[in-house]
Amino acid sequence: MTFDQALAFGLVGLTIAAFIWGRFRYDLVAVAALVVGLAIGVIPAEAAFDGFRNDVTVIIACALIVSAAFARSGIVELALRRVLPLLKSEQSQVPVLTAVVTALSMATKNVGALAIMTPVAMQVCRRTGTSPSRLLMPMAFGAMAGGMVTLVGTSPNIIVAEVRADILGEPFRMYDYAPVGLAITAMALVFLAVGYRLLPRNRQGATSMKSALAAAAYATEVAAPEGWSVGPISVARLADLGAGEVRVLALIREGKRRARPRGNTMVREGDIVLVEGEQAALETFLARSRMRLVRDDRPVALNAPTEEAAIVEAVIGRNSPLKGLSVRQSDLYGQYGVNLLGVSRSGYELTQHLRTAKLQAGDILLLQGAENSLPATLQGLDLLPLVEREVRLGDARKRFLPAIVLAAAMILVGLQMIPVAVAFFGAAVAIVALGGLRMREAYAALDGPLLVLVAALIPVSDAIQQTGGADLIAGALSGVFAGAPGVLAVGGVLFASMAVTPFLNNAATVLIVAPIGATLAQRLGLNPDPFLMAVAVGAACDFLTPIGHQCNTLVMGPGGYRFGDYPRLGAPLSLLVLLAGPPLILTFWPL
Repeated sequence: MTFDQALAFGLVGLTIAAFIWGRFRYDLVAVAALVVGLAIGVIPAEAAFDGFRNDVTVIIACALIVSAAFARSGIVELALRRVLPLLKSEQSQVPVLTAVVTALSMATKNVGALAIMTPVAMQVCRRTGTSPSRLLMPMAFGAMAGGMVTLVGTSPNIIVAEVRADILGEPFRMYDYAPVGLAITAMALVFLAVGYRLLPRNRQGATSMKSALAAAAYATEVAAPEGWSVGPISVARLADLGAGEVRVLALIREGKRRARPRGNTMVREGDIVLVEGEQAALETFLARSRMRLVRDDRPVALNAPTEEAAIVEAVIGRNSPLKGLSVRQSDLYGQYGVNLLGVSRSGYELTQHLRTAKLQAGDILLLQGAENSLPATLQGLDLLPLVEREVRLGDARKRFLPAIVLAAAMILVGLQMIPVAVAFFGAAVAIVALGGLRMREAYAALDGPLLVLVAALIPVSDAIQQTGGADLIAGALSGVFAGAPGVLAVGGVLFASMAVTPFLNNAATVLIVAPIGATLAQRLGLNPDPFLMAVAVGAACDFLTPIGHQCNTLVMGPGGYRFGDYPRLGAPLSLLVLLAGPPLILTFWPL
């Protein structure tokens, strides 16, 4: 072992130890490792920022934006609208919702697919009384399994494809992972449909600050526009369009108000309805009912063409000049260019016309205005903004745009007309340009810690290869597996990848293990493809801890899971993958 190799191994070893220790953020550890590698000379200065311009980083970032556009569009809720009411017990909910999130993970990044489906699952849990602890972990595992099927479904696939390009001159294509991925995914779905019973019952999930604020019920007025395609419709049927989470408080027709109208009262074109519900429920209600907010049609004065209209939530302070005034008297639009979209008041039901409601200290207002002038307006009115979260009430949804753009991108990639990075970059730009997401939402969709982690670790992992360290490890392993059946060598690489990824980020696992697996294959005189595929499968199947994969972390709080809950379901599933994986890989990728 040379001195440079010892330095490279020491750097990677300390990085892994820092990851496992968990005292510092993953992205900070990765950046620190990059700096140390530069300082000790195992990473050349000219290669320091290769990770930030690598195709891997670009593809992951663009996949996150596309996933956010899917969540924003509501197309998944639309597709499941007729199915969800039929899911009355966990025996039907687990296989159906897990299958849906698995299928969605094949088209978008698995973390994004799970983020789209988690609110749907929580809504089902509230409606049927099912514990989230029985639903969310199977969905997370299904999302990880589904991500194995396509190049962009999970970060390890993208990174393994890049490693193959470095070794063989050509990366894995979009659907090269599909044969192995589909077989393992089908096996996982069958197991999860039954194995979810290993999970605890009635575990209460943690409520985040964002979730607590989202629970605030807003009263707002919506109108049936001219040429309303949905009506006439009864009040009861109209409320059903809010998935049972929107209440009709009053009906206003020709200036006359009818509080708490009966369910058989018909709502017609031109009527104004006072409704109350959480922000997400109101957004769904507006999309389904095709009604419009009464107060969002007045144009917001923007100071520049590049400025956007924003919606914020703010609490009326005790010294606010709005206290004691009605909505009409306050004239927020006339004096400040701000639209009042809704009012939330704890412990009191607003049934009068919203414009005559007297505002009180402690009321939460939903305000729409120019993003650059809103802070000054809030300060001048003694309105205290709530913790930042995205509010989209009243925004038009581009229902089918993300699906159309993504399908076009995947077809072009499948026909090998354009590279994957170019296709997904173009898809992300097209979605934003066509209104599927605002720029602010696109930036918010980017997972900064993940992107920095991947970009910083690419030069660090390259140091093992550049110094000859990968050849050194592969030489030792080739002695172990020399003369043994190839399936054992592939299984050993799969096991190594699965053993490391629960304690590291899966992207970090691939960056470290993939070059070693490829070099081992070359030492044994075998095709490197099955070894690289084993690394991809092992890194994607992180079913043992909540820290190795973002999907596991995402459901930990809402599901009320503890660290030890993951092996209860994940250990038998990992064993199934370990036993079935190598033969499946060699069936489609022979040695």
